[in-house]
Amino acid sequence: MYSLAMEWLNYHHLLYFWTVAKEGSIARACEQLRLAQPTISGQLRLLEETLGEKLFARSGRGLKLTEVGQVVYRYADEIFGLGRELQDVLKGRPHGRPIKLTVGISDMVPKLIAYRILQPALAMTEPAQLICHEDSQERLLADLAEHRLDVVLSDSPITSVIRVKAFNHLLGTSGITLFGAPELAKRYQKRFPSSLAEAPFLVPIEGSALRRSLDQWFDTENVRPRFVGEFKDRALMKTFGQAGAGIFPAPTAIEKEVKGRYQVSIVGRVDSVTERFYAISVERKLKNPAVITICEAAANRLFA
Repeated sequence: MYSLAMEWLNYHHLLYFWTVAKEGSIARACEQLRLAQPTISGQLRLLEETLGEKLFARSGRGLKLTEVGQVVYRYADEIFGLGRELQDVLKGRPHGRPIKLTVGISDMVPKLIAYRILQPALAMTEPAQLICHEDSQERLLADLAEHRLDVVLSDSPITSVIRVKAFNHLLGTSGITLFGAPELAKRYQKRFPSSLAEAPFLVPIEGSALRRSLDQWFDTENVRPRFVGEFKDRALMKTFGQAGAGIFPAPTAIEKEVKGRYQVSIVGRVDSVTERFYAISVERKLKNPAVITICEAAANRLFA
């Protein structure tokens, strides 16, 4: 016979922590829990002592979760979510907890590509609940480092210059198709790509991966189109293209969807200009079943 010592977690303390994190301040948590501020502050200190880690840091007049606090909050959210589900089961209400997939989508990833990458998660036997955030890659990676995101979708890999410990998972590559409103496309289809000289063109902003590749291709082909618009939002770029403002690029992998949605025609295809798409995670080996599903589907179907 032997005894096993175990450190028990005080779930009242965890509840107080979870409420403070969710409400954003001790004062608002006091209103929710109907407890005095010294009581909650004292219980939070006891929880930090039990865990041996600081969970909050001061940020101006408010509180900000530390990196450890972010991890504890996510576990607490799962724990109290299970508690709500237990109550639903006992009361005979419908139940079933979908897998949550919190995704950061770089604002340079075409929205149709993002949808095609993520759609398989919605078709799983137990569909995932998607929580999507769109922002710059730099900000998304900061959130990923603090465990606010499960994965980041990007058109460029994380490099050693960015001081975030994360791993690139290549989803696939796609060539580029150039589109235009039907009358405009018809005018420049003949003698492509030399026909593009002085053609009105809509392009991504300078510094983006696709823009750099397009500029190199124009130099190689000795073609100088006339840039009439530069865009960070590629959905907006397609809308301008649909209206006939200029020729625009999009991944060949979504060629059919672009033609159907925007009622545009193909000017030509450029296989030598490729876009790469990545899932960036803090895990070297993927574990989240929804992330595994979207990565496998992208490799085997979307970018096959």
